[in-house]
Amino acid sequence: MPKESKDTIIEQLVHNNMALQDKTAELIVSIKELTKRMDNMVKIFEEAAKNIKEGTDKPLMDKLQGLLDQNQTIAKGLILLEKYVREKSAMSSAPQQQFQPKPLPRSNF
Repeated sequence: MPKESKDTIIEQLVHNNMALQDKTAELIVSIKELTKRMDNMVKIFEEAAKNIKEGTDKPLMDKLQGLLDQNQTIAKGLILLEKYVREKSAMSSAPQQQFQPKPLPRSNF
């Protein structure tokens, strides 16, 4: 291999290695920032769980109870709707009588 080719390859390797080190440093900084944010989020959830457990967050408890009641009402409605649709589909699949339309009365104008 000629000397110029080796020097070019070595130069490219050094350049690529430096670029890789820069990206690795950026990644480490990003991971540290993400870790800080996750720690803050975990603290918030822990505090909220503690407040709910102690019952000190009355407005939140009331809202959660309201959501549970709404979910139960919606579930009951969906069950009734499903029963209705099943009954209608069972009725439509059963043989039905063919109704013949009545002829229109004749008029003399």
